[in-house]
Amino acid sequence: MPLLALGLVYIFSGLFFRDPWKTDDVAGLATMLTALQDGWHAWLLPQIGNMAYAQNGPLITWVGAISIWLFSPLFEFFTSPLEAKLLASRLPNLLWFGIITGSVWYGTYLLGRRPEPQPLALPFGGEPTVRDYGRMIADAALLLILATVGIIWRLHETSEVPALIAFQALAFYAVSRMLDHPLSGAITLGVALGAAFLTRGWIGALPIILAVPSVFVPRSALWPAKHWLIISVVLAICLGLLWWIPARQFSTYWVHNWWLWNITSFGMPHYSGILSILRDLPWFLWPTWPFALLAIWRWRTWLFAPHIWIPLMFMLWPFVVMLFLADAFEPEYSLMAVPAAVLAAFSLPTLRRGVVNSLDWFAVMCFSLACATVWLGWIALQAGWPEQISHNIARQTRGYEAFVSVSAVAIAVLGTLAWIALVRWRLLAKPAALWRGTVLSACGIVLTWLLLVTLWLPALDYVRSYREVSSQLAQALQTHQRTGECVRGLALGTGQRASFLVFDDLRFSYSADCTLVLQQTSPEAIQTGQADFAPGAQVLWEGKRGADRREVFRLLRLNSQ
Repeated sequence: MPLLALGLVYIFSGLFFRDPWKTDDVAGLATMLTALQDGWHAWLLPQIGNMAYAQNGPLITWVGAISIWLFSPLFEFFTSPLEAKLLASRLPNLLWFGIITGSVWYGTYLLGRRPEPQPLALPFGGEPTVRDYGRMIADAALLLILATVGIIWRLHETSEVPALIAFQALAFYAVSRMLDHPLSGAITLGVALGAAFLTRGWIGALPIILAVPSVFVPRSALWPAKHWLIISVVLAICLGLLWWIPARQFSTYWVHNWWLWNITSFGMPHYSGILSILRDLPWFLWPTWPFALLAIWRWRTWLFAPHIWIPLMFMLWPFVVMLFLADAFEPEYSLMAVPAAVLAAFSLPTLRRGVVNSLDWFAVMCFSLACATVWLGWIALQAGWPEQISHNIARQTRGYEAFVSVSAVAIAVLGTLAWIALVRWRLLAKPAALWRGTVLSACGIVLTWLLLVTLWLPALDYVRSYREVSSQLAQALQTHQRTGECVRGLALGTGQRASFLVFDDLRFSYSADCTLVLQQTSPEAIQTGQADFAPGAQVLWEGKRGADRREVFRLLRLNSQ
């Protein structure tokens, strides 16, 4: 029950009652709203208004649009139509999170109860039973996935990333299930592979597809079940073709762009890309990656045992594939989170008590300092003290008017008190369970996230949301746009285009005949004259987000020929 409560706090904190932020968060939502407004074309081929969003598959658009269609009318009874759609669009995140946590826990449990990872019997008995040992390892793996720093924000956005992590976790569970029940495992694996392809195309599915046959090597315990993979392959191909065939018939333009995006995303490894991955990945996978490497080393004589080999392959292939990607970043890093957490869980039985205690003290100091920093920053934002911190924050939140939400502060205080009580319990009770080395890290990251989304959410919305500037643009268009006059975008980014569609249903044409142009530029370009678009163009409106010093929008009217 405490583990369930921690998971609920983790996923509900920051999921609702905030604006969508650019780019992936608002782009995913924009495809859902476009599908509901434009009909089957946008359902089959994701669009952001008039723009073909041919980067991913259609699965999250389908699930999100259905959720909005079903639940937003209910939410409209107590909130505005826009807020109702925002609330409904994030309900699928609960589904993705449930698949992730359920697959990680049960897949790890299936591996942990096998004979290979079982501890040696004690001379006078007292060792845990097979079932209890598997449960403890599974609890530790779940705590470690909750403690992974890099995925916490990603699991709260309406993008393809939560769904992709979910289907990779489901594939991991399916492979583990095939050790005992090959038919049900093969069917589940086929669904996971097909769904991964429908979620993010080859970029997202290829690491999972490559990991699966690598698990079925001759020295692996899964080798006798290799023929069941035929069911998985056939099912995955059928699921992909059910979308691909009608999509190709419906729009060759969209499909061509989808192929182009997937093909051009791959290339030969280059020095700067590898350095970027090696620099960012340790922070993203903290704190699981050192323990994952330790598990590989400690179990090196049992490398082909299922509890090491299966998560190792699911961790290795995402890393190999991202080396061949032109621009690997957090969506690609995310596929290493689940297998790293599983491997890390199997390293815990090999740790000495002194090492575990040291890790606990590190977690106490690290997250206590992080929570104190969040509180101190919030006090500086509200009261202007300490002056230097307040000045630095004011530079990033220029124009923001601070206010205190009593309910948010109350939740933050309760969370802080719960952390203090947890630390006291850990130090006094000294539990002997395997998860004792992970509970403080998981609870610490959850508390830090809780404080951020309660105390800082209004300021973060102000800095990252386009709601206000979108409203200003909508009013400017209402004033200046003539009947039948179209507006086209100039250097307008995907996140900005999606934000204007979400907040005010603003769409921008690609026609060169439009006499109204929305230009995205910068203050420096305006000052130097580089933003000048056409001779005699009239600036009808200019605006930006209050805290943004690098981005300006201008509504221009061109001289008609």
